[in-house]
Amino acid sequence: MAGQRKSGRRDQQIRPSCRLLRRQMLIQKTRRGFYPRVCDGLEPSRAGMLTHCPGLRQPVGTVSVPVGQGPEIVRKDLLAKSACCRGSGKASPPGAVLHQPFHAKPQRHFRRGPPNLQIRAPDKDSKDRRQDDTRRRDEVVGDARQEDSTQRTVVSWRGAVIEPEQGTEPPSRKAEGPPTKPSSQAPGIQNQPASPNERQRAVIDAFRHAWTGYRKFAWGHDELKPVSRSFSEWFGLGLTLIDALDTMWILGLKKEFEEARKWVSKKLRFQKDVDVNLFESTIRILGGLLSAYHLSGDDLFLRKAEDFGNRLLPAFQTPSRIPYSDVNIGTGAAHPPRWTSDSTVAEVTSIQLEFRELSRLTGSKKFQEAAEEVTRRVHSLSGKKDGLVPMFINTHSGLFTHMGVFTLGARADSYYEYLLKQWIQGGKKETQLLEDYLEAVEGIKRHLLRRSEPRKLTFVGELAHGRFSAKMDHLVCFLPGTLALGAHHGLPADHMELARALMDTCYQMNRQMETGLSPEIVHFNLYPQSDRKDVQVKPADRHNLLRPETVESLFYLHRLTGERKYQDWGWEILQSFNKYTRVPSGGYSSISNVQDPLNPQPRDKMESFFLGETLKYLYLLFSDDPALLSLDAYVFNTEAHPLPIWAPPRVG
Repeated sequence: MAGQRKSGRRDQQIRPSCRLLRRQMLIQKTRRGFYPRVCDGLEPSRAGMLTHCPGLRQPVGTVSVPVGQGPEIVRKDLLAKSACCRGSGKASPPGAVLHQPFHAKPQRHFRRGPPNLQIRAPDKDSKDRRQDDTRRRDEVVGDARQEDSTQRTVVSWRGAVIEPEQGTEPPSRKAEGPPTKPSSQAPGIQNQPASPNERQRAVIDAFRHAWTGYRKFAWGHDELKPVSRSFSEWFGLGLTLIDALDTMWILGLKKEFEEARKWVSKKLRFQKDVDVNLFESTIRILGGLLSAYHLSGDDLFLRKAEDFGNRLLPAFQTPSRIPYSDVNIGTGAAHPPRWTSDSTVAEVTSIQLEFRELSRLTGSKKFQEAAEEVTRRVHSLSGKKDGLVPMFINTHSGLFTHMGVFTLGARADSYYEYLLKQWIQGGKKETQLLEDYLEAVEGIKRHLLRRSEPRKLTFVGELAHGRFSAKMDHLVCFLPGTLALGAHHGLPADHMELARALMDTCYQMNRQMETGLSPEIVHFNLYPQSDRKDVQVKPADRHNLLRPETVESLFYLHRLTGERKYQDWGWEILQSFNKYTRVPSGGYSSISNVQDPLNPQPRDKMESFFLGETLKYLYLLFSDDPALLSLDAYVFNTEAHPLPIWAPPRVG
C-alpha cells in the first residue's frame, strides 16, 4: 500500500501558488508518484509543464552528521527567502557545512530471533543448512575485508564540499560489526501448504518471466527497462532484487532466492555516495531485508538491515525532529528537496513499522524512538479536519503547510494505513494510534465520500479549501483492504461495509478500461448523463504503472470474506497484465494508455513493486489457505513486506 504506503509516494498537474511564473520542473519519482524537485535549476520533465512554485522559506544550508549518531553536530542553517515567487532578488548562497566528530562506544544489543512462521519454506535438509552456515561465516569474513578497502572520498554536494573528519569511523564499520550469533529461535514451518493451484502457478510463471528479464538485462541494478533490454538506476542498490526477496521465498522459488541472497552477501554495499529517499528506501530496502530475515531466518539480512537503518538516521536530525526527505547513506548528509523545506506527510509517517521492528530485533531503541517521535508530533498538530491531514509538513517548524487540502491519494495515503497497522503490530495497546485512525475514517465518510452516476459507485474524492473534487488516485485503492483489516481486528462492522463498496469501485476502475487495467487517476461522473460512464479519464492520467493497490485490497477482501468473486476479479487483472504489459524477451512494462488495447504504448519501465507487491498479493489472493501469512500473525508494510505482530511476553 503505500506514499512514493508506497510513499511518498506522480504525473499530475499541480495548481499554481505563484501568479508570476510558470516553469518546467524536474520531477523526482517516488513510489507515491512525482513531485517538483527544483525551483531554480530548471530542466524539462516527462510530466510536461507544472506550474507550482512554492513561496516558502527554503533551506540553503545542509545538515551533515556521522551516520547513526545523535544530535551532537555543529550545523549552520541559513534560510533565504525564495526568489521563486518574489520576482526579484536571488537566494543567498549556501551556508557552510560544519562537522564535529562524535565518538561513542559501540553497544552490544540483544537480538531477538524470528518468530515461528506459518509459511512454506523451500525444502532444505540439515546437511545443506550446516554447509550454508559455514559458507555464511566465510562470507562475513570476506565482507569485513572488503569493507576495510573502502576509500573515503571528498564529496561535492550542492556546492558544499564535504570531507569526512580525520579519525571519524566510516559508517559501515560500526553498523556491520562482527558476525552475530545464529539465532536460537529458528523459524518454525507449520502446516506446509499444498502444491500451488492453477492460478498460483500462473503467478509463478509471471514472476519467473519478469525475473528472467531482470536477471538477463538488469542484474544488480535498480529497475529493468524491458523494452530496450537495459536498466535504470535510482539508488544503485539493487532495488528490484531486494524488493523481491520475500516474494521468491513465498512462491517457493529456492534457486532464484539463493542466487539473490548471494548477490546481497557479495555485492550489496551501503558505503557509497548516494542520496536515497528516506521513505522509499525504508519501505523497499529496510522492509525487504527485515521480511527476508523473518521468513528465512538468515542473519545476513538482519545485519544488512541494521547497517542500512543506521545510515538513514541522520534524516531525523532536524530542528523539529520531522525527518528530511533525503539522506546520503555514505556521507550522512541529510536534506530536504531543493524546492522546499517541506516533507510529505505520508512519507514521514509511513516508516514506523520498519524502524520499530528494527529496534525490536536489535535491542537498540534509537530507531523506534526516532520514528515514534514523528508520530507523536503529528498527532498533536493543529490543521487537521476531523482526523484528515494536509499533504505537507515543514521540517523546520514541524507544522503542516499547504493547509486546507485533503486527499487519500499521493502524499497522504499511507499515513492512514500506518495508524492502523502500527496499532496491530504493537498488539493493539497503543490507543492513540487507534483513536487517530477511527477519527480519520469518520472524517473520510463526512467529507470525502460520494457516489457516482449512473452506477452509484462509492468513491473517495478530494477536498481543497472547502471545494470537493471527484478525483481519485488508483493509490486510494489501498483503502478497502485497510478498512477490512481493521474490521477483522475488531473495529466497527460498517468499516467492512465501506470496504466492500470501495472494492467494487476499484474493480470498476479496471473493468471500465479497454485494457482491463486501471489508469493512474480517474474522475467520477456526479451527474446523470446517458452518454457517460461513471469513470472518466483525462489524457494525462491514463497510464498504468503496474501498481498493486487493487489486488492488495482484493487479497484482504477474499481472505476475510471467503468470497470467490474477489479471486475472479484478480484473475482478470492478471490476464490483462499478461496481455498488455508482458514483454516477450522478459519482464513487464508500465503502459501509457489503458484505453487503447491496440497500442497501449509501453513506457519501458518495470517498477520494483511489481515483483515486491503486485505479484505477491496476486499469489496470496489465489490461495485458499488462511494460515499462509495469517493476518493474525503478520502485518504487511506499505510495500507488501510481511512483519510479525508482536506477541505479548510469555508469563512463567
